[in-house]
Amino acid sequence: MFNSTDATEDANQPVPLPPDEEVRPSPPQNLSQNKGVVKAAAVLAIGNVTSRVLGLVREIVKSNLFGASDLLGAYTVAALVPMTLFNLITGGEMVSSSLVPVFSDFASKERRQELWSVVSTFLSLAVAVLLFIVALVMVFTPQIAWLAGARNFSDGSLTAVTEQMMRLATPAVLFLSIASILTGVLYALERFTLPAFTAAVFNGTIVIVALLRPDEIESLVYGLLLGSFLQIILQLPALRDGRFRIQFNWRHPAVRRILILYAPIVVGLVVNQVAIWISYNLAILTGDNSVTYMTYATTLYQFPLGLVVTALSMATLPTLSQIVNAYHASKENDAVAASARIQEFKQTLASGLRLVLTLILPATAGLFALAPAIIALLLEHGKFTPQDTAVTATVLRVYLAGLPFAAIDQMLVYASYARKDTWRPAMTGIVSMVIYTITAVLFLPSIGLYSLMVADAVKHFSHTMIMLWLLQRQLGGLRGFRIGTTIWKALAASVVTGLVAYFVGETAVAWLPLAGFIGKLSIVGVAGGFGLLAFLVLVRLLSITEVQILHRTLTARLRLRRK
Repeated sequence: MFNSTDATEDANQPVPLPPDEEVRPSPPQNLSQNKGVVKAAAVLAIGNVTSRVLGLVREIVKSNLFGASDLLGAYTVAALVPMTLFNLITGGEMVSSSLVPVFSDFASKERRQELWSVVSTFLSLAVAVLLFIVALVMVFTPQIAWLAGARNFSDGSLTAVTEQMMRLATPAVLFLSIASILTGVLYALERFTLPAFTAAVFNGTIVIVALLRPDEIESLVYGLLLGSFLQIILQLPALRDGRFRIQFNWRHPAVRRILILYAPIVVGLVVNQVAIWISYNLAILTGDNSVTYMTYATTLYQFPLGLVVTALSMATLPTLSQIVNAYHASKENDAVAASARIQEFKQTLASGLRLVLTLILPATAGLFALAPAIIALLLEHGKFTPQDTAVTATVLRVYLAGLPFAAIDQMLVYASYARKDTWRPAMTGIVSMVIYTITAVLFLPSIGLYSLMVADAVKHFSHTMIMLWLLQRQLGGLRGFRIGTTIWKALAASVVTGLVAYFVGETAVAWLPLAGFIGKLSIVGVAGGFGLLAFLVLVRLLSITEVQILHRTLTARLRLRRK
C-alpha cells in the first residue's frame, strides 16, 4: 500500500515502545503489571487513534473541496518528494531502529550533558545535509517531477502546476526531519505525551489551512509546511531542559552507531520508495486522477490497520522486547533458561498473531461489504461524485485482499526487530518490491489501475510467506500454538460478519426513507451494527478467546491508570 503523503503516521510500522532501562535475567513482568509500559502504550495508542481520525478528516475535507480532480493528483505527486526524502533520511524507521536505541544510552541523569552533545551533533549534521538536498530539489525540480510521473499527465498544464507545488512543499522535509529527531530524543527520555500527537497536529493543520483557503489547491501545500513546522513547536516544551548548540563531528561514535544500525533498514526503504515512484508513474498512465483514487482508498485501508497496530503495541509487543532481553541475559550462563525464553517468545508471538487474525479478518470483511456505503458517507459530498465513489470503492476492495497479510507481516517484522535482526526484513522487502513491480507491469494492460492493487496484495502475501519461512528456519516455526484453529474460527466469523453487513446494508438502502448525510450514516450505522453484533455472537459460539483476552488486558490497564 503506497501513500507517501501519510508518512508521519505510517500504519505499516509498529508504535514505538519505551526503551528498557536495563537487561534483567528474571522473567518478564506480566504486561498488565508493568505500569510504565502501560502508561506509555496508552498515550501512544491515544495519539495514534487521534492521528488516524484526523487523517480521515483530512481526506474528507480534500474530497469535499477538490473531489478526485486532476489538480489533487498534481498535489499528490508534488508531495511525493518531501515525503520520500523524509522516509529515507529521518522517518519513523530511523526513530525506532537507530535514534531511540542510541539516545537511550545517554538518557540517564548522569549522562544527560553527553546526550545533548550527541543530539546537537546529529541535528547539526542532519540540518546541513537536508539544506543541501532541498537546494538540489529546487534546482532540479523539472527533472524530479518528470521522474515522479508528472510527464504522464494528459493535460500538460498539470506538469507546471506540479513543479510549482513541489518547490513549495520540499522545505517540509527539513521540518519533518527535525521533528522526527526530537521525537527520538523524547522517546529515549521516556517523555511520550507530546511526540505521540505530532502526526495529529500535522493532519489537523492541513485540515484547518485547507478550510481557510478552500478554492486554492496550494492550501494543501501550505498546510503541509505549517503542519510539519508545528510538529517541532509542539515538542519544544518537553525539551525545555535541553542544551542544544551547533557542532559538527562526523566521527562521533554515537553518529557512527546510528548510521550502522540504520544501514540495513535504509536499503529496504530505498527499494520501497522506488516502488512508490513506479506505482505513481503507472497509476497516472491509467488516468490523471488515478493517484487520487489510490490516496483515498489507502486512507480507509490504513485505518483498521492502524488500530491493529495499536492493539498489538498494548497487548503483545512490549512483552516480546522483555523476553528477548531476558534471553540475552541468560543464554551464556543457563541454557535451560534460554531455551525456555525461546519457547516463551514463540508463545507470545503466536498469541499476537492470533490477536491480529481475530481483529483484522472481521474488519476486512466489514470494510469490503460496506465499501461503497462508507465511501459515500465520508467522501461523496462537495466535488466528489457518485462515479468517484464507485471507482474508489473498487480500488479499496481489491486492496483489501492484502490487508490480513499486511497485518500479520507487521507482527513478524517487529518480532524480527525484537531479536535485533534488521537485515532479513530488509532483504525480504527488496524481494517483495520486485514481485510488486513485475506483477503491476504484467497486469497493467489488462486491468489498468487495479493492477496496482493486485500487485500490492501479492506483495504483502509474498513478504508474509518469506517472513514465516525465515521464522521456521530460525525458531522452528509456530506449530502447536493454535494458530490454524484461530484462522478457521476467525475466518468463519468474518465471512458471516461480512454477509450480514452486506445484506443489511442492501436492505437498508431499499427501506430507509432517509436521504443525504443522515441516510448514508443510517445505512452504515445499521449495517455495521448488525455486522458487529453477528461477530460478537460468533465470538461466544466459537469460543474465540483472543477477543476476550484483549478485553481483559485493556480493562486491567484502565484500572492501573486510575491508581
